[in-house]
Amino acid sequence: MRLKARSAGGLRRIPGTAPRPRRRFAGGLGAAPSPGGVDAHPWRSAPPRPVPERAGAPAGVPLSPLIRGRSPGGGASPAGSPERWGADYQLARRAPRIMRPDDANVAGNVHGGTILKMIEEAGAIISTRHCNSQNGERCVAALARVERTDFLSPMCIGEVAHVSAEITYTSKHSVEVQVNVMSENILTGTKKLTNKATLWYVPLSLKNVDKVLEVPPVVYSRQEQEEEGRKRYEAQKLERMETKWRNGDIVQPVPNPEPNTVSYSQSSLIHLVGPSDCTLHGFVHGGVTMKLMDEVAGIVAARHCKTNIVTASVDAINFHDKIRKGCVITISGRMTFTSNKSMEIEVLVDADPVVDNSQKRYRAASAFFTYVSLSQEGKSLPVPQLVPETEDEKKRFEEGKGRYLQMKAKRQGQAEPQP
Repeated sequence: MRLKARSAGGLRRIPGTAPRPRRRFAGGLGAAPSPGGVDAHPWRSAPPRPVPERAGAPAGVPLSPLIRGRSPGGGASPAGSPERWGADYQLARRAPRIMRPDDANVAGNVHGGTILKMIEEAGAIISTRHCNSQNGERCVAALARVERTDFLSPMCIGEVAHVSAEITYTSKHSVEVQVNVMSENILTGTKKLTNKATLWYVPLSLKNVDKVLEVPPVVYSRQEQEEEGRKRYEAQKLERMETKWRNGDIVQPVPNPEPNTVSYSQSSLIHLVGPSDCTLHGFVHGGVTMKLMDEVAGIVAARHCKTNIVTASVDAINFHDKIRKGCVITISGRMTFTSNKSMEIEVLVDADPVVDNSQKRYRAASAFFTYVSLSQEGKSLPVPQLVPETEDEKKRFEEGKGRYLQMKAKRQGQAEPQP
């Protein structure tokens, strides 16, 4: 048996064996590697993938066509100073994610709540990044509202979700973010658009959760873009305030309800808010709330028609107040309207701050979800007609019918060929 002898200088080479090549750093430990060092390996020396940039922008930061290559202050921004580049964070992409069985229902269709959660995460990242793009007090962007979201195409287990987000408007205290979701079949390479959503965020100070900070402005390439954004901002602000006062009632259980009635399918979920549900501020992520809302709405729809159901669209989701860590939230859903092939479900989120006795139970969020019933082949099925019993249920049915007819007319108008 041959032994290696250790000398004062370290290991000694055994006679008859080839010397091992050494890699040295010119400056010793911690110095930059030499051209012949570790970084000379083929898999590490490949040049980075080029990123589309514009003149004057920091290296590696993609820019949206909405924004000119200028800083929010109007002058040219020097490279290497990202704190002056609020516009640089205009466009962002979330890492692709493959859909797994725990993301979908028993039929293999991905839950709408899972997609809504991914949408909100992308919006929160880009809006928080933009709001911290200038020197000043640090903040985190909190979700205030989600505009109507249509599920254009179902996503299935095994497909890959690609989520991209873009800032399209900023007011003094809010950010509008447009998020697109694409699904990819990695076996065929086919891609399709599944969702387009518009979200509104407000920046909250890390030092004081009740303090809303100012948003760094963006520079628009056309004046019309800013004017259109301002109209959208005023419209959503007005509707959000109206919805807050309209949704004051509470879903109450009814013993021994009859089939196809509102009471028969209504459902509630009680959830204790823990640290994993919360942001740095200690209040719930908007995506977590939306996912729970979709779960409850799905239970209501499944109880009503007893078939495979999928989310077709979500009307505006309004977040009326923050939900803090330690609160017990009750998510309640009830059927409000049915057409021949769709169901509208109202979902209400109430928060009960059990740790803080000084605050009473309050309405935290509200929305309308629309579901459709599908056969095993993925074709839409007729929906059992809802039977409203009380005057309030009949009133909500007529309101839901009005929303349904309004959206139907809007879709037909968009489908008509333009002259």
